Amino acid sequence: MQVVCPSCSTVNRVPDERLNDAPQCGRCARPLLRGEPVALDDESFDRQLQRGELPLLVDFWAEWCGPCKAMAPQFAAAAQRAAGQVVFGKVDTERVPQLAARFAIRSIPTMVLFHRGREIARVSGAMSAEQLLHWLRSALPAGAHA
Repeated sequence: MQVVCPSCSTVNRVPDERLNDAPQCGRCARPLLRGEPVALDDESFDRQLQRGELPLLVDFWAEWCGPCKAMAPQFAAAAQRAAGQVVFGKVDTERVPQLAARFAIRSIPTMVLFHRGREIARVSGAMSAEQLLHWLRSALPAGAHA
């Protein structure tokens, strides 16, 4: 399994059976699957999307958005519970507006699920960690992690 380091963007190979063993990056020695959302910009987003083999769930949000702020701890809790199965990323639509435009984000918060480099599902609106994990599991294809 290829896993992109959230710290230095190096692509690391990790055997599937070791995903839950707290693997570390071969370059920077930081944890690969931290169980917390990763802030993404244009470059890191594309690297995760194109090179990472775990499903990628991205929260498109903005600092001024009340529901986004309410959703943030729930998204973080879901990330912790799905560590090693799904990469959770956050895109600040104010700092990286081109990504929001690229994916036609019309309302926030919007969560977009990617698998094998393409979008497979999306949902808008704040939800609890439980609701988010339930939606995530129902949206992933059979055999994908989560």
